[in-house]
Amino acid sequence: MKRNRELNMRELEAFQKNEITEYYIYRNLSTKVRGVKNRRVLAQIADDEMRHYNIWKQHTGRDVRPNRFRIWFYSLISMLFGFTFGIRLMEKGEQGALNAYGALPPSLHEASGILRDEEEHEEALLKLLDEERLQYTGSIVLGLNDALVELMGVLAGLTFALQDATLVALSATITGFAAALSMAASEYLSTKSEPNGNNPFRAALYTGIAYLLTVVVLVAPYILLADLYVSLGLSFAGAVFIIGFFNYYISVARNEPFRARFFEMVGLSFSVAALSFLAGYAIRYAFGIEV
Repeated sequence: MKRNRELNMRELEAFQKNEITEYYIYRNLSTKVRGVKNRRVLAQIADDEMRHYNIWKQHTGRDVRPNRFRIWFYSLISMLFGFTFGIRLMEKGEQGALNAYGALPPSLHEASGILRDEEEHEEALLKLLDEERLQYTGSIVLGLNDALVELMGVLAGLTFALQDATLVALSATITGFAAALSMAASEYLSTKSEPNGNNPFRAALYTGIAYLLTVVVLVAPYILLADLYVSLGLSFAGAVFIIGFFNYYISVARNEPFRARFFEMVGLSFSVAALSFLAGYAIRYAFGIEV
């Protein structure tokens, strides 16, 4: 009995530490986000976390220090990738605490109230999805997807056709830069013609930047290494990393499934690359090109 009581006390102190940690995280974010609604919602969630902390304090009878590393980590993540991503990533890590709340004895009736509050947090977070970067997700997807499909095809084809890393890097960079400008211009005109409320210039900017960053990642191995096929393999690995990172970001920030979108983009990019690789080989063989 005594051991169970000590175990319960340690669990309560862990819950208490989690609540005070998230209080500071939400409070910090509420002072940094844009928009009155966003600040109010985050401040309200911070107040709820403090109330939960005080509930657990009534049972433990002591103050608990917050986890400074978690405060720093999630504050940094939110600054780099947006507060919606940072908060949702943190909330996904709370599932274990929610399950632990449900396993507490009936005497701790406050736990059910905290559980309801945590569920309300999820609903409140849905209303926070009005960050600019999430509004232009479609533009980012357009830039990334087009760059991955086109550049992987270009690199694969040029690798077999030219057989020279410097020429491949030069040709792909010129192609990528021109394509980025073309895609940005197309996205500007497309967004301008659609009454969706997005700014055409910003949509074009997000598309162009996403395209150019992808070009840099995919072409870099050919600039840094002399081996063509190692460079092509590293470009493939870079493409998978970009697809994985972006899809994970979207799956967390917008609460969407990760696996289906990820494999769809990987399959499309690599299929085009494989066909282009074969085309480059066929063209080189048909015309007898030796570089």
